[in-house]
Amino acid sequence: MNTPIPTGRVLSGMRPTGQLHLGNYHGALRNWVALQHTHEAFFFVADWHALTTGYEDTSQLQLHIREMVIDWLAAGIDPAVATVFVQSQVPEHAELHLLLSMVTPLGWLERVPTFKDQQAQLKDRDLATYGFLGYPLLQSADILLYRPEFVPVGEDQVAHVEITREIARRFNNLFGSEPDFAKQAEKSARLLGSPGADQYAQARRQLQQSGDTQARQVARSVVLAAGLNAEDTRRLLGYVDGLSISILPEPQVLLTPTPKVPGLDGRKMSKSYGNTIGLREDADSVARKLRTMQTDPARARRTDPGDPDKCPVWDLHRIYSDAATQQTVATGCRSAAIGCLDCKKPLIDAVVAETRLMQQRAQPFQQDPQQVTELLQAGAEKARAAARQTMAEVRAVMHLTPP
Repeated sequence: MNTPIPTGRVLSGMRPTGQLHLGNYHGALRNWVALQHTHEAFFFVADWHALTTGYEDTSQLQLHIREMVIDWLAAGIDPAVATVFVQSQVPEHAELHLLLSMVTPLGWLERVPTFKDQQAQLKDRDLATYGFLGYPLLQSADILLYRPEFVPVGEDQVAHVEITREIARRFNNLFGSEPDFAKQAEKSARLLGSPGADQYAQARRQLQQSGDTQARQVARSVVLAAGLNAEDTRRLLGYVDGLSISILPEPQVLLTPTPKVPGLDGRKMSKSYGNTIGLREDADSVARKLRTMQTDPARARRTDPGDPDKCPVWDLHRIYSDAATQQTVATGCRSAAIGCLDCKKPLIDAVVAETRLMQQRAQPFQQDPQQVTELLQAGAEKARAAARQTMAEVRAVMHLTPP
């Protein structure tokens, strides 16, 4: 069986909060595991981002980093395939953040939707800091540093990618202009040869006329496959989107499926609610938690019929159970032919099987934490190689490189 060749680069990260739960897995990690086999994947631990809201106590930060990375490995992230690293081990993140801060309007940061939302939600913390105000810009630097084609996010994170695109566009317009750009771009396009030049021109025209994002991908693919030098490549990538060299290409949103993962109390599974099931939680604890999980309140007695659509347990069945099991429990619930514990039994079996597999994958790294340290060091070196290339071009166009 042939292994598919990764196409395009994807990048994503998580703030280290310690061990992860099933909501984290189904909301993001499961998608990462799939993407690492179809794309060139960069996954990073956003430890500097953890400081934007938790700077007052960093005593557990290294423990949280290690436990979260072990959960990534337990979920199936393969450091032999994906580049896995810690943000602070690649200092170019901080340099690009600083340089982008020089050209980013303050109002752009103040209007980010989550800025005021988090201030309201975290009233017990002092968030009147530059770090908190600037975290969307740091996030943009995290992304643009690796020049990914795609950023996998749920719908609630689209705004963060959009501000990243705006920042990239502003940077490119400020520092990517050159005399007779269009003429230079047409000259570079001829280097694509035939039929590449024709495909590129047609795709660019479709994008300009109708906003066809698929056409944009075609044009980018033609350019990236041509093996041109960096100058011609950046010029042609920029010409696809506008009239400046694409020093920091605008990343595209890759909307990923994020199923609703209810917590034990029916609300969204979250550590802040204390309603989670850990990825590596032991079988007895998983079973105990699920047996007492909230169900349809209409089923006060065993003989009361219920409505699966009003029961958070049903949302877990949608994730874990096959069609036949879903049909059985839905029919049994509505007719009161089965009780809530009967409904939960196949679910408990499925979740326990999953967490046991996670435990097995995690065991070698728990027994030898040095493996985690070494794979993160190796990942940081790979990440720095990509980051250095970006920063060399950024410094050059900003005239920060000595002649």
